[in-house]
Amino acid sequence: MNQTKELIAELKKAGIHNPKVLEAIQNVPRNRFIHSKDSHRAFKNIALPIDCQQTISQPYIVALMTEALFRHNNPQKILEIGTGSGYQSAILAYLFPTVFSIERILPLHKSATERLKALNIRNVQTAYGDGFIGWQEHAPYDGILVTACAPEVPISLLAQLSPKGGVLVIPLASQKGAQELRLFEKQDDKITSSHLEFVSFVPLLAGTHDPNISSK
Repeated sequence: MNQTKELIAELKKAGIHNPKVLEAIQNVPRNRFIHSKDSHRAFKNIALPIDCQQTISQPYIVALMTEALFRHNNPQKILEIGTGSGYQSAILAYLFPTVFSIERILPLHKSATERLKALNIRNVQTAYGDGFIGWQEHAPYDGILVTACAPEVPISLLAQLSPKGGVLVIPLASQKGAQELRLFEKQDDKITSSHLEFVSFVPLLAGTHDPNISSK
């Protein structure tokens, strides 16, 4: 059994059952989104470091968050907050017709955009910007996926959800220091929330950042 098949078997055992999500994990080349020195670990179910002191999430978390987007509808338009390496963006692009992705760290935005282009992934539109604000221009979204831990739910993201079953998947920090992955569902003016998993993400920060420009 090769590494990819082993990973899929591990994800199924962990509770990931959506065949479309498993197919995306199997077919998107994770090794293209990490450092070459880590390529031997590309299909292990572990998080790995990327540039700018950020990480690429373990495949289980990527699959869990992606699967949650299918909760009650057939999403067509997805907003991702935190492009990172572009791996989650590529998974979303495999499954949904239209994906928008925002990254606050300029070098990550540039490299991910080039990486997606090199892989001929054409249905992801990327932007350098503040994820707390979202991307109002293209709202409403059927699903919004946040790949960093927020201290609270950004109101702007809830506002940009479709009122017809839109879902927000977001890690939130608790008062005890733990991080909880939560699912928010919007139906008309009513928003409900449920627990998905305890997780560990880098923090979601406001504003934008270019590490090549020193702050005074």
